[in-house]
Amino acid sequence: MEQDMIENNTRVNTPLSVITEAFEDLADFLKPRRNKRCDENDDESIDGLRLDAFCSACTHVSVLFGCLGFAFKFAEMEYVSKVRDLVEASKTFETLQNILDLDVENETVKTPGSNSRNLRRVRLGLELIRAIFEQFLLTDEYYSLKDAATKAYTQVCAPFHTWAVRTAVYAGMYTLPTREQLLLRLNETDQSVEKNMRRYMEVSRPIIDYIDKLYIDRNIKLNW
Repeated sequence: MEQDMIENNTRVNTPLSVITEAFEDLADFLKPRRNKRCDENDDESIDGLRLDAFCSACTHVSVLFGCLGFAFKFAEMEYVSKVRDLVEASKTFETLQNILDLDVENETVKTPGSNSRNLRRVRLGLELIRAIFEQFLLTDEYYSLKDAATKAYTQVCAPFHTWAVRTAVYAGMYTLPTREQLLLRLNETDQSVEKNMRRYMEVSRPIIDYIDKLYIDRNIKLNW
């Protein structure tokens, strides 16, 4: 029994479980909060999703890009850089709405290095991981992770990357780990990885939709 407890604790603390738990907390915040009164000084009384809480959850995701290896090195570097910039911004801005509203006012939403552009790129990173998981779970143990990752990248990020970046990513797909190697790197089993990937897919969706709505509500198209 003691050994079983050790194994269970190990599984709870896998990179995937840590990520899903962080995003579950964010998703819970976005649920309707009927009949709940918040104190004026309560963090939950702030209108909108806190930028610092969002950044805290997003920092865990970079581990997943690292597990995928060279093929997604560019995506990892871009993602980590943008999250780091948003962490810095969270020292000044309370919510995601705050950074968007300021950039709208200054007409710098799509300016390279702006917080709104950084948020858009981080959102693409979250969607890319969700799409990879979706494709991964559609395959069986004999199917190539390369095919799953290629479909996910083509769907989510390729339209926004230059020809040079797309070429490098597609070439790097041949260096992706095998399904077994990925499970080992994630410290997961076939059963636990499916559970945790589905959890991430479920709880990341409302976060992604929420971010998209922030742009749409401000008449900002998402095709960039």
